[in-house]
Amino acid sequence: MSPLTQAELEAARDRLVPDVIADGLHVLFCGINPGLMSAATGHHFARPGNRFWPVLHRSGFTPRQLRPAEERELLSYGLGITNVVARASARADELSPEEYIEGGRVLAAKVERYAPRWLAVVGVTAYRAAFGDRKAQVGPQERTFGATRVWVLPNPSGLNAHWTAAGMAEEFGRLREIAAD
Repeated sequence: MSPLTQAELEAARDRLVPDVIADGLHVLFCGINPGLMSAATGHHFARPGNRFWPVLHRSGFTPRQLRPAEERELLSYGLGITNVVARASARADELSPEEYIEGGRVLAAKVERYAPRWLAVVGVTAYRAAFGDRKAQVGPQERTFGATRVWVLPNPSGLNAHWTAAGMAEEFGRLREIAAD
């Protein structure tokens, strides 16, 4: 696939990227919202600098590193992907507090409908904004949605310099070990 132009990326603004979801998953990963590259390609975590796919493999969730276009293979591993806010934007800071809160409501209903064992929100700031939990930290949370437990993971965006890929893989791996039980 040839690189997308800035005009093609801008044309993807506000587009939706379909969830990769099914009943009874082990883990439903939840991004903040799709970036323009994801919206333009129709695949989650599609920006080349995003570390989601490498970290997912390195942590042991997948036997090999999947490409964004292979995202539906996640279902065969009991994994899925959704977002807090459905609409695409260039940056998460373009989202309003109201969008996060409404996204949290929609996400809660989705989780109750599909009942994954774990909801893994990738981004502590998004989790705090969506669920009004200002003190949340990376790791397991007390909040549940029905029988679904919640774990907050570091944001795999290449812009998140606070976390190395190795550190993220370790945190993802902590969830994988518990989710496998």
